[in-house]
Amino acid sequence: MSETQIRTFPNLEELSRAAADRFATLAIECAGKGKIFSAALSGGKTPQTFLRLLARPEFSRRIPWENTHLFQVDERCVPPDHLQSNYRMIRESLLAAVPAAAANFHRLEAEQADRDAACEEYAAELGSTMVPAEAEAPRFDLIFLGMGPDGHTASLFPGSKAVAERSRWVCPNYVEKLQMHRLTLTYPVLNAASAVVFVVSGADKAEALRQVIAEPCNLDLYPAQGVQPGKGKVAWFVDAAAARLLDTAQRSAS
Repeated sequence: MSETQIRTFPNLEELSRAAADRFATLAIECAGKGKIFSAALSGGKTPQTFLRLLARPEFSRRIPWENTHLFQVDERCVPPDHLQSNYRMIRESLLAAVPAAAANFHRLEAEQADRDAACEEYAAELGSTMVPAEAEAPRFDLIFLGMGPDGHTASLFPGSKAVAERSRWVCPNYVEKLQMHRLTLTYPVLNAASAVVFVVSGADKAEALRQVIAEPCNLDLYPAQGVQPGKGKVAWFVDAAAARLLDTAQRSAS
C-alpha cells in the first residue's frame, strides 16, 4: 500500500508553489544520480498555475531540463491547437516559455482518427524512454494528477470503461456525460509511479475529496481512489476551500 500525505495550503498560489518545488527537487535529485527525470502532467485549470510557476526563472533555472522528460497524463481527442487541448494549455503555460522543457516533451496525439493506434504509439514511447523490466509498467518519478468534483482523475471517469483497464498502459475512453472521447494513462501506469501528487483546489471539490480520503474504495463512484502505487508515495496538495470537509486529523497545514 502506498504511503499517503495530505498537505493543506491557504490558496491555489501557495499550493502550486509547493508543487513546483516538489518537481524541481525531484528533478535535481534524479540528475544527481545520473538518471533521467520522468514526469507526467495533467491538464485542466488547477495545474495551470503550477506550470506557469515552473516557467518562471526562479524554478526554470534550477531544473536540469536536459535530463527531464515530460509526458501527458491524458488528452481530449481534439487538435493540439484546440481551446480544450491539454497540450495547448501545457504549451502556453510552460513549453513556449522554456524551450529546453519542450525539447523532451512527449505529446499524446489524441487527434488521430485511430485512437487505439495513438494509444499504442504513446505506450511504445513510454517504454522506450523509461525502459521498464519485462512485464512491468513504466515507472514515472513523478505524476501530477487533478481531481474533478465527480471524483475522476486523469480521464478515468465514474462508470467509464477505462476504470476497468488493467493491462494497457494507455487507452481510449469515451466519457458519456461529456459526450467526448479521450485518451488516458491507466491504473497500471499510475500505480507504478515512485511519487504521485494530486493538486486539488476549490470548494466544489470538497465533498469528493472527503469521500475519496475517508470512505471505502469504490472505483465506480470515485476513480481517484484507485491511485495507490504499490511501491510509491501519494501526496494530496489541497487548498483550504477543497479541504473544508476533512477532519482536522486528516489535514497537515503547510
